Amino acid sequence: MGGGLAGPELVASMSQSGCFGVLGTGGLPPEVVGQLIKETKQLTFKPFGANIILPMSDGRDIASCFDEGVEVLILFWGDPQPFIKDAHKRGVFLVIQCGNVEEAVYATSCGADAIIIQGTEAGGHVKGELELQSYITETRRELRKTPLIAAGGIDSGEKIATLIKQEVQAVSLGTRFVASAEARAATRYKEKIVSSSAEDTVLTNLYDVGWKNAKHRVIKTPLYESWHQNGCLEEGDRTDEGETIGQIELGSNRTMSVPKYSVFPPISSFTGNEDELPFYAGKSVDGIHKIEGTGTIVETLVAETKSHFDEI
Repeated sequence: MGGGLAGPELVASMSQSGCFGVLGTGGLPPEVVGQLIKETKQLTFKPFGANIILPMSDGRDIASCFDEGVEVLILFWGDPQPFIKDAHKRGVFLVIQCGNVEEAVYATSCGADAIIIQGTEAGGHVKGELELQSYITETRRELRKTPLIAAGGIDSGEKIATLIKQEVQAVSLGTRFVASAEARAATRYKEKIVSSSAEDTVLTNLYDVGWKNAKHRVIKTPLYESWHQNGCLEEGDRTDEGETIGQIELGSNRTMSVPKYSVFPPISSFTGNEDELPFYAGKSVDGIHKIEGTGTIVETLVAETKSHFDEI
């Protein structure tokens, strides 16, 4: 949930509810990253993390995370090796999100403290080629004692319990919490998640301005349907390329122009045509039927998980 989608309100609420909240700071300027961390610390005394997308990073956003004392740093889509020594020197717990077993083994050999393994059911940017279940057994065997976190298509306590039984230490949920009262997603975005099914999502490369050659799962929109019907034209041949479709308010009187085919999702501070942006969502939309507060979502998931274990 990059671009500020998972902001201080959601992260603090998750941490207060007994989960571990993670700021979605991918693609944001370093000073904005620092401000988000400060705002989150004003809302909770509990630990939380920040997520950085390496292809969209120049390293200064990572430095902001270190300087502001974030406890956990999650890195995705790149070589983590240059950052591990500095992270450990500062006492930061480093989690690497991976798209296959080989990548997970490499990250562990570099010194990663934990691994997120992501299946293709996940919403947003997806690096792997297989569904989550195809990775679990082999990744667990190869990583041995390294904590393993599962991500992709998780929408119920039943799925969480199943993964825990397979010796997964934790799960990472994104789409479920985009449709929460606290997420900084535009209302229409949240409503699309609630009204969509897994069949309404698709893996595509359409939204690539800001991050090239990275497939992503989104809810189909009129823009996607038009692009698909016209033959999935490549960059340089698409309609209205370079056109500015709106702006995002970043705080402190800072704004950022958003071009067509941008990687940035429709967050609540966006002004413009939301249908031109990517509605990132995983196959877990099948299990999301209403917008709820984070506390309610967590209570439901915990109760379902416990119930599934009690049945054994």
